[in-house]
Amino acid sequence: MATKRSYLWEEIGKSNAIFSQIRTTIETPFYGNNVVNINSIKEAYGLAKESSGTIVTDIPVYEPEKIGLDEGTKVLLFNDGAVKGRCAAARRILGEPHVDQEEYAMKIREAVYGTRYRTMYHAQAYVGLHKDFMVKAHLLMPEGYENIMYSWLLNFQHLNEEYHNLYADSKVMDSEGDIYIFSDPDWSHDDHPLGLTFFDPTHNCAALLGMRYFGEHKKATLTLGWGTANRNGYAACHGGQKRYNLSNGNKFVAGVFGLSGSGKSTITHAKHGDKYDITVLHDDAFIISTRDGSSVALEPSYFDKTQDYPMTDSDNTYLLTVQNNGVTMDKDGKVVLVTEDIRNGNGRAVKSKLWSPNRENKFEEPVNAIFWLMKDPTLPPIIKLSGSALASVMGATLATKRTSAERLADGVDPNALVVEPYANPFRTYPLMHDYMKFKTLFDENNVDCYILNTGFFMEKKVTPAVTLGALEAVVEGTASFKPWASFSDIQMMDIDGYVPDMTNASYVEQLKARMNDRVEYVQSRNTDKGGYDKLPAEALDALKKVISEL
Repeated sequence: MATKRSYLWEEIGKSNAIFSQIRTTIETPFYGNNVVNINSIKEAYGLAKESSGTIVTDIPVYEPEKIGLDEGTKVLLFNDGAVKGRCAAARRILGEPHVDQEEYAMKIREAVYGTRYRTMYHAQAYVGLHKDFMVKAHLLMPEGYENIMYSWLLNFQHLNEEYHNLYADSKVMDSEGDIYIFSDPDWSHDDHPLGLTFFDPTHNCAALLGMRYFGEHKKATLTLGWGTANRNGYAACHGGQKRYNLSNGNKFVAGVFGLSGSGKSTITHAKHGDKYDITVLHDDAFIISTRDGSSVALEPSYFDKTQDYPMTDSDNTYLLTVQNNGVTMDKDGKVVLVTEDIRNGNGRAVKSKLWSPNRENKFEEPVNAIFWLMKDPTLPPIIKLSGSALASVMGATLATKRTSAERLADGVDPNALVVEPYANPFRTYPLMHDYMKFKTLFDENNVDCYILNTGFFMEKKVTPAVTLGALEAVVEGTASFKPWASFSDIQMMDIDGYVPDMTNASYVEQLKARMNDRVEYVQSRNTDKGGYDKLPAEALDALKKVISEL
């Protein structure tokens, strides 16, 4: 499936679902006489390299010709100043209560007008790497921010002959237009001191205003891509997916869902000490078909933290661009990176697709199991859920802790346990859609559901070795699950040092409190935003049943 790019005269107008006030406002400046079209990834590299403030390191890009770059291409660093993360408080989504179309259309028109004396760059890429699902995306941004544009083209699939042919061979989605994103990082407005990220999701467009962080551009593009997938029979997935190609000829496809810092990238890329032949789909963005359980990756590259990678780490071989890190000069007089978040938290890098030597853009095999990654101190390292309603609602109430990847509004406690449904804060449609999509996977596609606690169990850290060991047992079919306490729909695996003491009244009360947090969250969806994210009664009933069995 592919988006529709061009239209007959008689198709243009209010009667065509692709057009809207916001979309027309955002798309129009792409055709201005101050716009320079970027025709290749090499051209984007040249512009980014010469952009004021860029640091050209002496680190060579690994096998650049395999990603469309020239031999001798270097890793580029660009830093953003005080801003180093995304800002959820700046998001406004058309269709949600109290979001007035005319107000924001006026602000976007004025933002566009404000760029008329500036050179603007138009870049194009594909979201979705298989002809089953491809969305063409367009980014317009001003001169001076070439590094964002270059990283965007590296993160998604820049246009080339191979993907042009795939896109041309893909069935057109008549009701879906290309993605259009207008960006002006220099914009400011008294009403929006943190900036504005405005989405008209059903018309596949967004305005990113006052946003200099590359992650805002990456996630805005994915936000619209996921929304398109949701409207066309796919579950939108902010997570990782890998396939275990076992020695006995069996294959096991595992999807892991968690926010930054939960371990989803680590789990996705783990080779388990080279114990398995692993194929990776992606570690951040993919979609699962509710028709046949197959999966498609949305982007080729990886946007990874640099916190856990000292410069001697071999994984840094695959760096393409780096954001919000330091540099120094080594003993040979070469400019090299200072990583590990010494300069600031949430240092980031775009890594090449070559980081995972065994990559596929589509898994034909249906997913076998979904793992919700949580940081809930009352849960043992791994539990198995029965019943599609409980499995789906536990994803809808995925609990974790905030990370340095988030830019928070004043008064928000960064240490509070939070719920982020399906680990995806980038949803632009009612929560019910995700709930029903995942419920269908559990119910009709026979997908198993587990929760992995990758934080602390009470005060004891759940180590990566414990997590990966539990995962291996599931994959190999040797995992032994037994009923947990009196729960009828939850089983657990006995792991030394992590067995819940159900005779401990304090622990049981904490467990009940955490489950009640989930009940309260689901109940709050009935009133918050006018009930926009209300879930069906069965979701609440599944959680209340768990509490009643304590």
